[in-house]
Amino acid sequence: MGKERKIVVFNVDGEEFAAEISQVERILGYIEPVKIPESPPYLKGIIKYEGGIIPIIDLKKRFNLSNTGAKSEQKIIVVKNGENKSGFIVDNVTEVTDIYEDAIQGAPDIVKGISNKYINSIIKINQRLIILIDTENILSKEEILSLNSIMQQ
Repeated sequence: MGKERKIVVFNVDGEEFAAEISQVERILGYIEPVKIPESPPYLKGIIKYEGGIIPIIDLKKRFNLSNTGAKSEQKIIVVKNGENKSGFIVDNVTEVTDIYEDAIQGAPDIVKGISNKYINSIIKINQRLIILIDTENILSKEEILSLNSIMQQ
């Protein structure tokens, strides 16, 4: 069976994605972010969080998926990346579950080659294929620096 890992499974535009629970700090109900002028299209805005502010990333735009509009059950997944925190807008969070490592397969080269640096691997559970993302790679170091400078203006 192998070692168990805990993941958070969520939907973005009808597709199932997951993140390691160790990368997730909190799941919030949807809060409309304050928009930032001249920001990248995937930056939905900022929200107040624990005495500070964090950027909110629209994963549909980040992943180049169709934008089917807001869903009533949208959530914001707050993730930590070293000292930085950010929120990802997802359509809904479906489960927090344990998976065995033998259910995880490396992403095929064709998937990795399409600049999908945030796709870590593929999880196969029964008939489901869930894309495991590495939340630390959703934004490049340059994008994080750029967001930090936008937020400090």
